[in-house]
Amino acid sequence: MSSYDEFDASDAAAKPSLSQRARGITTAGQAAPYLDGLNPAQREAVETLDGPVLMLAGAGTGKTKALTSRITHLIRTGRARPNEILAVTFTNKAAREMKERVASMMDQPIDGMPWLGTFHAICVKLLRRHAELVGLKTNFTILDTDDQVRLLKQLIRAAGVDEKRWPPRTLANIIDSWKNRAFTPETLPSSEGSAFNGHGPGLYKQYQERLKSLNACDFGDLLLHVVTIFQKYDDLLNQYQRWFQYILVDEYQDTNVAQYMWLRLLAGGHKNICCVGDDDQSIYGWRGAEVGNILKFEKDFPGAKVVKLEQNYRSTPHILAAASSVIAGNEGRLGKTLWTDREEGDLVRLISHWDGEKEAFWIGDDIEAQQRGTRGNAPVSLEDMAILVRASHQMRAFEDRFLTIGLPYRVIGGPRFYERLEIRDALAYFRVVTSPEDDLAFERIVNTPKRGVGDKALQTIQVTARERGLPLIEAARVLTQSGDLKGKAKIELAKLVASFDRWRAHLSPVLVTDDTSLFDDETQPLETETALSHIELAEIILDESGYTDMWQKSKEVDAPGRLENLKELVKALEQFENLQGFLEHIALIMENDSHEHEEKVTIMTLHGAKGLEFPVVFLPGWEDGLFPSQRSMDESGLKGLEEERRLAYVGITRAESLCTISFAENRLVYGQWQTQMPSRFIDELPEDHVEILTPSGVHGGGYGAARPTAQMEERAQRADAYNSPGWKRMQARNAARPSAGPSAARNMVIDAKVVSSFKQGDRVFHDKFGYGTIMGIEADTLDIEFDKAGAKKAKAAFVIAATRADDVPF
Repeated sequence: MSSYDEFDASDAAAKPSLSQRARGITTAGQAAPYLDGLNPAQREAVETLDGPVLMLAGAGTGKTKALTSRITHLIRTGRARPNEILAVTFTNKAAREMKERVASMMDQPIDGMPWLGTFHAICVKLLRRHAELVGLKTNFTILDTDDQVRLLKQLIRAAGVDEKRWPPRTLANIIDSWKNRAFTPETLPSSEGSAFNGHGPGLYKQYQERLKSLNACDFGDLLLHVVTIFQKYDDLLNQYQRWFQYILVDEYQDTNVAQYMWLRLLAGGHKNICCVGDDDQSIYGWRGAEVGNILKFEKDFPGAKVVKLEQNYRSTPHILAAASSVIAGNEGRLGKTLWTDREEGDLVRLISHWDGEKEAFWIGDDIEAQQRGTRGNAPVSLEDMAILVRASHQMRAFEDRFLTIGLPYRVIGGPRFYERLEIRDALAYFRVVTSPEDDLAFERIVNTPKRGVGDKALQTIQVTARERGLPLIEAARVLTQSGDLKGKAKIELAKLVASFDRWRAHLSPVLVTDDTSLFDDETQPLETETALSHIELAEIILDESGYTDMWQKSKEVDAPGRLENLKELVKALEQFENLQGFLEHIALIMENDSHEHEEKVTIMTLHGAKGLEFPVVFLPGWEDGLFPSQRSMDESGLKGLEEERRLAYVGITRAESLCTISFAENRLVYGQWQTQMPSRFIDELPEDHVEILTPSGVHGGGYGAARPTAQMEERAQRADAYNSPGWKRMQARNAARPSAGPSAARNMVIDAKVVSSFKQGDRVFHDKFGYGTIMGIEADTLDIEFDKAGAKKAKAAFVIAATRADDVPF
C-alpha cells in the first residue's frame, strides 16, 4: 500500500484480517494481556483513542506504562500501523525505553516505528526529505554550540561590535530563544529590535544566511525549518496529517513554542493527539519550555478528554504528602492529588547544619551508615542513593568529603566525552569528509596538527572562498593549484585536500529518502558501495592526517589519556551503519555513559534528576537565595518562584523510601562567607510528615567550639525565640519521639519574618566573622563592620549581643 487512503482503518478495527490476527492484532473486545496491569485511570487513558486526550500524570504514576500500552492498543486493534504513529519524546533514552516496552507488550520486535523518537531526531528525518524547500542540501551539517559561537564571533567582528561587551555566546542564547519561539529573521517582532545592543536582528539574518551557505543548521533550525515548511506548503502538511493518524507526546509540559506549533500543525486534521505531562514538573523555563502549553490544552483542543493519573507507585505516603504540600503553594496549576497504597515508612527528615562542609560531612556519614545498615535499616546499596543539588557549585563539598573518606561516587552532568578537545578535533575531520561545505570544521583542523597554515594563509583562503562562493576546502584547492599560496602552507594544504578526496571516496553508502518514497517505505542509496568500513575509515583519517601521531609525540601529561579517548571514539562507531549516522547521533545526543561497575553514590543537579528515582535521596542547600534561586526570582518574579517550587516538588518525588532535606546556616559562596536563611519551601512542609534532626556540633561546631557556654546558650535562646509556632510544635513532638534523639529539640529553624531587636551602634558577635559593630539595619538584615572580616551583611538571628568586655580572642 502506497498511502493511507488505501487502508480502511475502521474496517480493520471492526474485524481484523487473517494477516492482522497473525501479527497479533485484536479487536477491542478480545483479550488484551497488556491491559491487565493497568489501573482504572491508566486504562481509560489507553482506551480513549478518538480525539484529543491529556494524560495528566503525576510523578511516579506509571505514565510510560500507560503511554506504551496506548501505542500497543492502537496497533493491536488495527487503528494504525506502526509507521502511522508519531510518538515524540525529549530524550533518546526515553525513546529507546518506549520502543523496548512496546516490543515486549507486542511479544515481537517493533522495527516499523520510524517516527518514534525525540523532537530533534524526527525533525532531522523530515528536514533531510525536504531540505531544498529551505535552501539546504540533504547532507546538511548540524552545528553544535561551540561551532555556533565561533560562527557568530566571526559575524560580530565583521560588524565591528565590541565582542568583550557583547560576547558571541550571549548572541547565541538570544538567537536560540528566538528560534524556541519560532521567530525567523523575517517574523521577528519589533519588540526584539533592541536585543544585543540593537545589532541582534541584523546579525540573526546574517547568521541564517551564513548557515545556508555552509549547508548547515543548528539545533533550533531543526524544528524551525520544519515548522516553516509546514506553514508554507499546505499540500505537504496535509500529506503528513493523513500519514500520522495518531500523535503521542511525552513530557508535554516541557515543550517550547516551536515544538507546540509543530504539534498543532500536525494534529490540525484528525486531532487524534494524546499529550502526557505534569504541569507540576515543568522546570525548564530557562531553556524555553512553556508550562502554559499544557495549561491551555483544553482550550487548544475543545472537547479534549483529561485523564488524571494520581496513584503513585514510587514513593511513601510521607514523601508524597511533603511534595503535595509544597507544590500547593503554586497558583498556576491544573491540580491533582497523589496517593499510594505503600506503607508509610520513614518521615521526611529535616536537618540544619552549621555550613556546607558540615552538611557534606554529615551526609557522607549517613550514607555510610545506611550502606552498612547501622541506622536501624537494612543495608542500602550506594547505587540506590543520590544527592540532588540546586547548583553545580554545591557538588565540590561532597566530592572533597567523599574523596577523603573513600566513598565511591559519580557526578552526572559534568564534562562530556564528546566535548573534549581531542574528540572535537577528530569529529571535525569526520565532518569535513561527510560534508565538504562544513567550513567551521575545516577551520578547526586545517592547522591541527601544525601544517604551516597561519592566520595570513587562512585569511587568503577565506577571501577566495567569499569571492568565488566556494567552501573553504575548495578555495584551498584553487589556491594550491594556482600558486597563490607559497611555501609549506601550499604543500601541506595540497596534501590535506588530496587526503580528504581520498577519504571521501571510501565513504559508506548513506541512505536517505526522497519525497516519492515517503509512503512506500523505500530508500535509495546516494553513493556506491565502498571497500572500507566506516570504522576502518575513521582509523585511517586519524592516522593519515597526523592527528594520532601528534598526541603520540606530545609531552603533555594527559596525552596518553587523549589517545585512549580517540580509541574509544573509534570503538563507538561500531554501533552505527555509517559515519554520517554517527555524526548525527553525536549532534543530537551526548550521553555520558559510565562503563564502570563499582557501586557509587550519584551526585547531580535537580534539573538533571527529572525522570529518575532513587530509594534514598538527599536534598541539600535548601536556603533562600540558593533554593529558591535568587537569580530566578529576580529575572522572572512570581513565575520564577513557581518554577523553583516545581523543582522542589521534582526533588522530593525522586525519593522512593527516604528523603532528607538539609540547609546550612552559613555558606561559602564565590569565596565569601554568607549567612543563610532556611528556604521558604521548608515552611511549606507538612509538620505531621516531617522529623526534625539536629546533628551534634551543628552550632558552633568547628568555628565556635571554644565559645563561652553562657554565650552559646544565649544564642540558642535567641534563635529559639524566632521559631514559628508550627515549628515549635514539631520540635516538641519530635523531642518526645525516641528516634529523634535528645538533640532534635534544639533544631534551629529560623522564621524568615523575624524583626531585629538590635539598634545601630550595637556590638555583636558572629560565629565565623567574630566581633563587629552594627552600622545599619534593614528589616532582619544587619550591616555589620566586623573587626577582622570587614563590612558584611548578616541576619539578626545569627548574631548575639556582645559588650566590649566580651571582645577577647578565642
